[in-house]
Amino acid sequence: MTTEVKICGLSTPDALDAAVDAGATHVGLVHFPPSPRHVTLEAATKLRARVPDHVQTVVLVVDPDKALLGAIVDTIRPDILQFHGREAPEAVAASGAQFDVETWKAVGLGDGAALDRATTYKGSADRLLFDAPPALLPGGNGEPFDWALLDRADIGMPWGLAGGLTPDNVARAIQRTGAPLVDVSSGVESAPGVKDIALIRAFCDAARDARSP
Repeated sequence: MTTEVKICGLSTPDALDAAVDAGATHVGLVHFPPSPRHVTLEAATKLRARVPDHVQTVVLVVDPDKALLGAIVDTIRPDILQFHGREAPEAVAASGAQFDVETWKAVGLGDGAALDRATTYKGSADRLLFDAPPALLPGGNGEPFDWALLDRADIGMPWGLAGGLTPDNVARAIQRTGAPLVDVSSGVESAPGVKDIALIRAFCDAARDARSP
């Protein structure tokens, strides 16, 4: 089985094209002004227009209101909304229904209790994205979590793995956790918010080869 790959925090045409060319199945655009990867609605719409039909576009938001979600859906037309704040299961479910879009919920895993809390999103989000606990920013901090937390997890819904992944450790992460999707941002950057095309290629290659015979 091939692992899906999301390259998140893309902010330039060259970086987005590199992710598509390297075989990413998902490209992520961050709309959150405090992030060094933030893109405006106008810039995100232009980037979205470059994404081919076989690649899905994810827009990351943090505790958005309905007006912002409406503007994102109307202008960018993402395939997926990724919620990365403190959104309750009911809010995620309502957003997916109102805007007729797939929803992902990022959850920081610091211990088994956090994994138990993540199960409250079953039936509300379409996919869980397990990340390191939030630090200065909700995601994109380059910090891994203890993958052993997923060893006996009964997740019961689609999920993905994020948090501190790099071209050097992504194959090990996939082999250890069986992650069906991996998500990287800072791990393919030369500086915060600056994507490195060679690292994007290396990450996609490593993820693709991780389950090869």
